[in-house]
Amino acid sequence: MSKPPTPPEHSLPSYGEPTPETRKKMSREDEAELALGRTDFSPGARTLLIVAFLVTILAVIAAQIIARQTVFEMPGVLPPSAKVKAAKSLADYWELIPKAEHIKAAEKDLEKLSVIGKALRPRVQGVLTGMLHSGTEQAFVGRDGWLFYRSDVEYVTGPPFLDPARLRQRAHDTNVQPDPVKGIVHFRDQLAKRGIELIVMPMPVKPCIEGDKLGARAGTALHNVSHAEFLARLAAAKVRVFDPTPLLLARKPAPQYLETDTHWRPEAMEFIAQKLAAEIQPGTAAESPVAEKHILALGDIVALLGLPKSQVYFRPETVTIHQVHAGNGLWRPSADASALLLGDSFANIFSMEALGWGESAGFAEHLSRALGQPLDCILRNSDGSHATREQLQRELALGRDRLAGKKIVVWEFAARELSIGDWKLLPLDLGTPPPSKFFAPEPGQWKTITGTVAAISAVPRPGTVPYAEHILTAHLVDLEGADAGQALVCTWSMRAQLWTPAARLRPGDHVKLRVRAWADVAAQYEKINRSELSDTALQLEEPVWAEFLEN
Repeated sequence: MSKPPTPPEHSLPSYGEPTPETRKKMSREDEAELALGRTDFSPGARTLLIVAFLVTILAVIAAQIIARQTVFEMPGVLPPSAKVKAAKSLADYWELIPKAEHIKAAEKDLEKLSVIGKALRPRVQGVLTGMLHSGTEQAFVGRDGWLFYRSDVEYVTGPPFLDPARLRQRAHDTNVQPDPVKGIVHFRDQLAKRGIELIVMPMPVKPCIEGDKLGARAGTALHNVSHAEFLARLAAAKVRVFDPTPLLLARKPAPQYLETDTHWRPEAMEFIAQKLAAEIQPGTAAESPVAEKHILALGDIVALLGLPKSQVYFRPETVTIHQVHAGNGLWRPSADASALLLGDSFANIFSMEALGWGESAGFAEHLSRALGQPLDCILRNSDGSHATREQLQRELALGRDRLAGKKIVVWEFAARELSIGDWKLLPLDLGTPPPSKFFAPEPGQWKTITGTVAAISAVPRPGTVPYAEHILTAHLVDLEGADAGQALVCTWSMRAQLWTPAARLRPGDHVKLRVRAWADVAAQYEKINRSELSDTALQLEEPVWAEFLEN
């Protein structure tokens, strides 16, 4: 009598349950499918589960419809009607299909803006933060009520930013110039051609100095693994560096940073301004009058937690700022000064009232006061690795010599930029003003025009950045009511961590807006975080400030 055939190696016993041997060779998906296939429900339970599932789905849709918010409002899901009407060829219709990245972004937006999500998310996060001290994808909860920005923590704990493999990966994945040393040396060389000296000021982020508030074992004096090599390479290249890290550490254990904000305290900022001034010009003394003011505010990281407005876990903090005066008014930068400061939000934090910690009491003001002389400055709240240099480059290319008469440039940027920034190699060539075909209203006047959006810059999702306000840039064509056919416009895209209607504009949309000369608002809005269009030719055009109107 012949033996029965040997079962295959992966076969199961007749009762369908895997043996220990076969279980090791099955994937988790196979096990789940097997278990699901053998799950039995009574008729009543099956019906109840199906009904509950459908009710849940329909409830979400109903809530969105009641709130007059649907997926069709999400940017990038459907093409604008003007683009649909203009499509004629197969290639045109192919371009109407939403790209994968647009659909993914729309899913994120819908998740963020969902009516039910808006109602439940703050309450759930309140429980998680209050009971479990849990943060979010953008904010970490430290000890004693201290908060930390995720990008700052990842700078400290992340891979070495000068590791060759890391540099290659960033260049490949994000199409940036990732090497800060190369970018800084190139900028120094560009300035040297004009006889201008550069001082680089890499500003330590909060975990570098306040690491003991992040974790009991963290300690202080934390930096990315590549930080020492970074300083050594700059020293070898004879780049002048002013590193505030040891000076701030020497002031411990007194706190040097705000408890719930990404930035330093005003007394720490004033101290560093005095030390930098002494290095630039030894023997200088403060002469400008100041006005002491007390500020009560919550930091920018609290907004990233998405807590209810009634939250009681984080209390406002009181600080004392010193407003710098010039004559009978507040201090203002001077384009004729011999020193130029390029800086990010660390320079702006006590200078811009919109950031919530007072005005005219920031790093530029106190550096000017400590130097005892005027100071010119170009400040932008984020992208310290390139944003201020790009603005300087644009002005030079347009024939406006912002470097005329300058002897020194101080470049301050947050240390996190060393690991995530784009250190573009930007030429600083002085051009001549080109004949512009872009609309430019007369200063001091408002003008109403209409046009079509040809391109629009990226807008961050609310709750993903520590800045409550953002300005976008758009290229408009087919203008009516203007003496030119196109315009470059800047307008609010986010206020108080909420999108404006302009944030949802897409190429092809027809818009009506009131515009005025950028020169009318530059002093007020130039420092605010702003996204630019990728077309470098458009970046050289002078923008106009716009307020979008109902069509």
